[in-house]
Amino acid sequence: MSRRLFVAYFKGEQDILGATRAARSAGHEILDVYTPYAVHGLDKAMGLKPSRLPWVCLVFGLLGATAKLWFQIWTSAFNWPVNIGGKPLASIPAFVPVTFEITVLFAGLGTVGAFLLVSRLRPGRKPPVSYDRATNDRFVLVLVEGDASFDLQKTIELCKEHGCLNVEERLENES
Repeated sequence: MSRRLFVAYFKGEQDILGATRAARSAGHEILDVYTPYAVHGLDKAMGLKPSRLPWVCLVFGLLGATAKLWFQIWTSAFNWPVNIGGKPLASIPAFVPVTFEITVLFAGLGTVGAFLLVSRLRPGRKPPVSYDRATNDRFVLVLVEGDASFDLQKTIELCKEHGCLNVEERLENES
């Protein structure tokens, strides 16, 4: 199945922010916004929900710390108990540095893995349709022309009010 897209090109970040806010308040469906660098406030202008990756990072970090502590206590106190100088078999303070390092390792690798899984990035995947100079020096706003209520002239005027350089329509496959 294919869909019609409205693509608008902008020169500056204030232009793309204003156009994105205006398009969202006009009720247009924003497919994506492409920028050459991260633009502060663009996520709120697009109406995106906060990411759940910090929670994924916390869960993987706690999982790594728990697994490492269990393994160290099990090996030193139960599986291979060696009494060295009368010290306790399960000496938790001695396990802190390695546990911290494993916590950071699990949190980092788990977060990267979850990000790649959720964003469907994988080796050999074809890149999405490219937009001319989208990540070089232009800001691109892509709207979905979802139904008959989409007024092309009003949308062009809305974009021109915010310093639009060029607009185009595309027909794109959804898959």
